[in-house]
Amino acid sequence: MEIFGVPSGALFGQLLIGLINGSFYALLSLGLAVIFGLLNIINFTHGAQYMLGAFVAYLGMQKLGMNYWVALVVTPLVVGATGMIIERTMLKQLYKLDHLYGLLLTFGLALIIQGLFRHEFGSSGMPYPVPEVFRGAIDTGFMFLPKYRAWVIVASLVVCLATWYVIERTKLGAYLRAATENPSLVQSFGINVPRMITLTYGFGVGLAALAGVMAAPIYQVNPTMGADLIIVVFAVVVIGGMGSIMGAIVTGFGLGLVEGLTKVFYPEASATVIFVIMTIVLLLKPAGLFGTQK
Repeated sequence: MEIFGVPSGALFGQLLIGLINGSFYALLSLGLAVIFGLLNIINFTHGAQYMLGAFVAYLGMQKLGMNYWVALVVTPLVVGATGMIIERTMLKQLYKLDHLYGLLLTFGLALIIQGLFRHEFGSSGMPYPVPEVFRGAIDTGFMFLPKYRAWVIVASLVVCLATWYVIERTKLGAYLRAATENPSLVQSFGINVPRMITLTYGFGVGLAALAGVMAAPIYQVNPTMGADLIIVVFAVVVIGGMGSIMGAIVTGFGLGLVEGLTKVFYPEASATVIFVIMTIVLLLKPAGLFGTQK
């Protein structure tokens, strides 16, 4: 069976790949949106922290016998804690300066982290096994859907929507947004704003680490996995609107599908289609699709 002159198997296969990529785009861009939207930090270390998540899970499995489910909980906490240390010792010094200083600092940290891991582990990928419960595939009638990839899509969507709900619809989220606009007023209500900022940064970093754990069985674990992805994720954030939580989610999944379809109908453009869309969006709506002009 063909759809628009393309075998249906190839089309649905690329759509699945697009959804998988979109799941990671959404999770990573969500973390970036949380950090920028609430703390005004352009966190270029995000790709390295995504890679750290994969490595902590891998090393936990190799050295401590940690299974996938334990890694899924422990890794975001560990990597998020390292993020909080970075925020307390380095980033807090830059809050009153231009965004460029934070970008340069986090970019330098990303290069240092990536360089250390490349020196220690080399550049080749290391396998991380798929959890036994997710081995095999589901016959949907028109294609075989690998169970693990289905899990990644569902889990990413649940995490993304839960994060949006907490930030946009709960009292905690209201405090976070208020602390960004008027920290002294929020402090007067007895809320420890510096601690809230640190925890928020750690949460954003934890989302990157969670994406790293889920990506490890699909893409393998290597020191450059974050560097290969972070530029695309920044483009996703810009298209959705810097700091827009819903923009990060919708744009992440949507652009993953667009990229997958482009691989079917015009493969030569698949590596650049997201950046072409970013250019068009910036020309027509500089604040992004879901952003607001300040």
